[in-house]
Amino acid sequence: MKIAVACDHAGYRLKGILIDEMKQLGHEVIDFGTDSEASVDFPDYAVKAARAVANGECERGVVICGTGIGVSISANKVNGIRCALCGDVFSAKATRAHNNANMLALGERVVGPGLAVEILKAFLSTDYEGGRHDLRIKKMMAIEKEQ
Repeated sequence: MKIAVACDHAGYRLKGILIDEMKQLGHEVIDFGTDSEASVDFPDYAVKAARAVANGECERGVVICGTGIGVSISANKVNGIRCALCGDVFSAKATRAHNNANMLALGERVVGPGLAVEILKAFLSTDYEGGRHDLRIKKMMAIEKEQ
């Protein structure tokens, strides 16, 4: 799977750990930055990764900041994105199975690296169930067209 990854300065260390894990799992990673712990604005990076997922360049995306909140809000502004902020493995599995989330947001200051890796693995390995969830996703995505 090809995965878009991005972070701000507060997610930089965790991004490196997660990229290493994704590569060990056999995934191709496209890193949209940032490349240091120097202060940057999270929307600049989260949106780059989200656009890569939305346009089909990447199948899924992972965005990281201090809490995960800013990058998740930013990514969700891109049409076609369903980015879920997850702090536990159950939520990561559920958002893939029920919401067909195509992006995962994590907070480096909220979850430790060990838990973050487990959340990532759950997100990447869980398939969308379809069926009864299809109508709900269509309703969610129709909201974008109301603007």
